[in-house]
Amino acid sequence: MRILVTGGAGFIGSHYVRQVLTGAYPHAAGAEVIVLDKLTYAGSRENLSPVATHPRLSFVHGDICDPLLARDLMARVDLVVHFAAESHVDRSIVGSADFVQTNVVGTHTLLQAAVDTAVDKFVHVSTDEVYGSITAGSWPEDHPLWPNSPYSASKASADLIVRAFHETHGLPVCVTRCSNNYGPYQFPEKVIPLFITNLLDGERVPLYGDGLNVRDWLHVDDHCRGIQLVAEHGKPGEIYNIGGGTELTNRQLTDVILTALGSAWDMVEPVADRKAHDRRYSVDITKIQRELGYRPEVSFEDGLADTVRWYRQHRPWWEPLKRRARLSPA
Repeated sequence: MRILVTGGAGFIGSHYVRQVLTGAYPHAAGAEVIVLDKLTYAGSRENLSPVATHPRLSFVHGDICDPLLARDLMARVDLVVHFAAESHVDRSIVGSADFVQTNVVGTHTLLQAAVDTAVDKFVHVSTDEVYGSITAGSWPEDHPLWPNSPYSASKASADLIVRAFHETHGLPVCVTRCSNNYGPYQFPEKVIPLFITNLLDGERVPLYGDGLNVRDWLHVDDHCRGIQLVAEHGKPGEIYNIGGGTELTNRQLTDVILTALGSAWDMVEPVADRKAHDRRYSVDITKIQRELGYRPEVSFEDGLADTVRWYRQHRPWWEPLKRRARLSPA
């Protein structure tokens, strides 16, 4: 098997690549992996360092918006797992053009290349944010899309283009929609690594608004296992929610992280709420459980403890990233 992983030097994509190459997924044993990554601010070759010399790994520094490159790479592979995306909501509020270009135009470029080269399967990794906000209950996969940020709107647009390529061209695609991820190698602008690294440096952590926005937390290992199940057994044209089963308000999350770092609430700095801040996300994972046998295996307690430990032990990885972020506008 030959797999093209777009965005494979990012947080989630690199985890998937490391898992494939270290034998975590028996179905992919012996698979050759091509990583395509533009290496923007959130992607780094260092994320692939544990498998950098693996004989079945190839790295291509390039842009998913490049149609000639996309077609060339697609012609070499059987499976595409498409992680590449601009993904930070705050950045999309400041400037949305990159989100439209990468998430919409880039996805379209890949889909056209996949049609042209008759790829066996295309897995598009999306987000629960495309559904908008839900006050009670959980979204099933057929819930209408109602995105509220430029980021989520760009991902919803990509989801619809993916569906259209299945209906129009018969491209064997699947879409996954995950809840909030956390784990090692996550870029330290996202809330969990931001809070952990700030507290490790004795800096205060910013809490949006009243802190009562609710998110479901999914360890990256569970997410990638779910993606692999979809890659192996997902039905073409279908959408699969992947959740972690741990819903917390941002205040609860903050309290857990403070406790894990031995800090108190005087290290919290209330800040003005984000524009169009969705109140609550919650995905119904019945479908992927019933059809593919998925269930989250990493408890939030264990996953967070491991994540805190990883950031404690990997200052050389995250300190330069935070220094660069302070020098550049979001």
